[in-house]
Amino acid sequence: MFTPIILCGGIGSRLWPLSRVAYPKQLLALQDDHSLLVNTLIRLSALGNIGVPILVCNHEQRFLVAQQLLAAGIDDYFLILEPIGRNTAPAALAAALVATPDHQDGNLLILPADHLIADPETFCKTIERGAALVGSGKLVTFGITPTSPETGYGYIQRGRSIADTDGYTIQQFVEKPNQSTAQHYLSSGDYFWNSGMFLFSAKHFLAEMQQLNPDMVASCRQAVGQATTDNLFISLHQQSFSDCRADSIDYALMEKTTHGAVIPLDAGWSDIGSWDALWDAGKKDGAGNVTRGDVLTEQVTDSYLHSESRLITAVGVSDLVVVETEDAVLIADKQHSQDVKLIVDQLKQLDRTEAISHTEVFRPWGSYRSIDQGPGFQVKRITVNPAQLLSLQLHHKRAEHWTVVQGTAVVTCGDQVVTLTADQSIYIPIETKHRLENIGEDSLILIEVQCGSYLGEDDIVRFEDIYGR
Repeated sequence: MFTPIILCGGIGSRLWPLSRVAYPKQLLALQDDHSLLVNTLIRLSALGNIGVPILVCNHEQRFLVAQQLLAAGIDDYFLILEPIGRNTAPAALAAALVATPDHQDGNLLILPADHLIADPETFCKTIERGAALVGSGKLVTFGITPTSPETGYGYIQRGRSIADTDGYTIQQFVEKPNQSTAQHYLSSGDYFWNSGMFLFSAKHFLAEMQQLNPDMVASCRQAVGQATTDNLFISLHQQSFSDCRADSIDYALMEKTTHGAVIPLDAGWSDIGSWDALWDAGKKDGAGNVTRGDVLTEQVTDSYLHSESRLITAVGVSDLVVVETEDAVLIADKQHSQDVKLIVDQLKQLDRTEAISHTEVFRPWGSYRSIDQGPGFQVKRITVNPAQLLSLQLHHKRAEHWTVVQGTAVVTCGDQVVTLTADQSIYIPIETKHRLENIGEDSLILIEVQCGSYLGEDDIVRFEDIYGR
């Protein structure tokens, strides 16, 4: 049996301004109507004898992940919540410990949630061929057959061929090379791109981790043993997991073990780690351009242009990346798209919100979008999903005025409970307990006008909250 472990951490800062801390790459639909995360699960359907997937994500993104899976009709899974990021080894280890009681002799298929696979059938067949190596005690990783001297990936140098299999022993892992070294790797035929995908026997994985990283195993066992479960969510014990040493699967296991093996994978793989990679994987027009959204070009070649909210036009340029969102525009030479993360670093140093979230901010109950703001006021458009209920709360420094635009709202304001429909409104005074509920079958949309001396999101006191915040 294959038990998928899907690692949903990471930010994907090289895909800013689309990918941000509060809504990272794996949750984005970059090539079709599904997010990279949902497509990761969908492509596994061709595997036989597959177990219930285990997803590992951070606590803040739990409802976003759950909502995407629900919308895609995926309702059979476990969701492990990390209180803090500790890289891939502790995440995979915690998931393995959760899976072990029911799948002691099963295989763990560990996959990042943010990769593109153009040929799912070949992908699944390669995984199935890896089962023979796993059965002989090997810890398997999948090496991508390189097609170019890529400097943005780590590499795996293969060793000798393993008899009667498609696999090889692992000579060494190497870091991202410079251009000339990458060209040498490509020419030699002995190197693969490091995909970060693994296939382990649960028994052998846990035994080898115990041998090589007993401290990490002890911390993760404690974090899982003291975890709390709430419906779909398994929340790892905060202190135990925070105490765990951060490390990747490569460093903690694959570079140290004597049981590693690599299987070549040629299935149209990309980690979509930069805009250049997304251009390379995209459907190009006759001039070599990839466009999404409202885009017009004239004498433009080999460029990636992506519009989220308004018209983009370009004339007489080549090899550019232009990405527009409501609050930011990125313009970059396509060859320098790996350096977008440096802009994100600057934004963080300046404490700019554009590094963290979009103008539309998602919450478990729906989302809100800032429309306008100035000294002492802010205007938001609030969308509440059907059958959702906000927390019972109050604010010390601001009053709010709600006007319903669409749907039916039940509003608690102090001791008053009223039902409002389109074109009706209510005033929420400072320091008054209030709550909002959507009792309709469609989205509830309202305009909120805030007035006060401080309008930050941290001016909130919750008394009841069905989402456990």
